[in-house]
Amino acid sequence: MITKEQFKANLKELVDTIVFVVIAVIVIRFFIAELRWIPSGSMRPTLLEGDRIVVEKLTKFPSIQKNHNFECDPKRGDVMIFYPPFVNLKTDAWSVFSRLTGFFCKDIAYIKRVIGLPGEKFEIKRASNGAYHVYINDKRLDEEYIMSEYDYHVCKDNMYCGPFIIPEDNYFMMGDNRGNSQDSRFWGTLPKDRFIGRAVFKFWPIKRVGVIE
Repeated sequence: MITKEQFKANLKELVDTIVFVVIAVIVIRFFIAELRWIPSGSMRPTLLEGDRIVVEKLTKFPSIQKNHNFECDPKRGDVMIFYPPFVNLKTDAWSVFSRLTGFFCKDIAYIKRVIGLPGEKFEIKRASNGAYHVYINDKRLDEEYIMSEYDYHVCKDNMYCGPFIIPEDNYFMMGDNRGNSQDSRFWGTLPKDRFIGRAVFKFWPIKRVGVIE
């Protein structure tokens, strides 16, 4: 039979273990890396629905309130996880805790590729053959990673297709599957402080293990 003292000792050990695990999860997720899965086909063919990926955090410094600033600025072509600008990130204790640990976190996060950088002139043009191309500072961008240059959302007046100058500390994000991606064309440029991390590695399924490029 467990005595009262033994029960208290066991309870204390359990609480200490839980606290240690929570702290370890926060430190790893916030400062090192976290795991994510791909829910949609917006990044095909680079990432498929159901892919499990590693998101690295080593190139950022912490800003809990705004939730992540990068010490090393994202580069064109980087595949990034971020909170889109229309997602309201609450700063109450529970919301911050859920983002730090991933427990019961309901904040919507996207994964897209960095296409336009701060201060650049951005524009999408349709060629005579029906293909769509991105132009940066009036020069066509070579994009071997996209699904198709023909499968594209048709640019409309309420979309961000340019030409315009990308604001300071903002980025233009696009999915590789241009015909099936809700990205900066629909909601505008992304502020730097909305980035979560950089997608660097696919670890599942086994046949798709590899570096994300």
